[in-house]
Amino acid sequence: MVDCISAREAWEVLSADKESVLVDVRTPGEWQSVGLPNLSTLDKETIALSWDPYDAAGFAQALRNAVPSLTTPILFLCRSGVRSQQTAELAAHLGYERSINIVEGYEGPPDATGQRGRVCGWQFQDLPLFFPG
Repeated sequence: MVDCISAREAWEVLSADKESVLVDVRTPGEWQSVGLPNLSTLDKETIALSWDPYDAAGFAQALRNAVPSLTTPILFLCRSGVRSQQTAELAAHLGYERSINIVEGYEGPPDATGQRGRVCGWQFQDLPLFFPG
């Protein structure tokens, strides 16, 4: 089963549960252009694993390598909550006990002008971020 939570709730889970991890499934281009969640104040690092629906087996293996314990709560993040839902479902299928989709994503849906990050999501909530260098 997959739980669904907001970006703010995700921050609260990551803050309260020292075992929880965040897996960002966006592409390297997205990480470079709009940043990654910064969990350094929580003494954690974001796990960056791009989701490729044509290589689910490769993603599954990378996830198992990055998060070997099936009891670790995993929060999945993408731009708007779609890819993270797919990866959260895959993780649940693989046997991870707590698989959580951040439904708002990093940028959320576009506003009336087509801009993202202005309606909901990690950016909108002004949660910590950094740009990989």
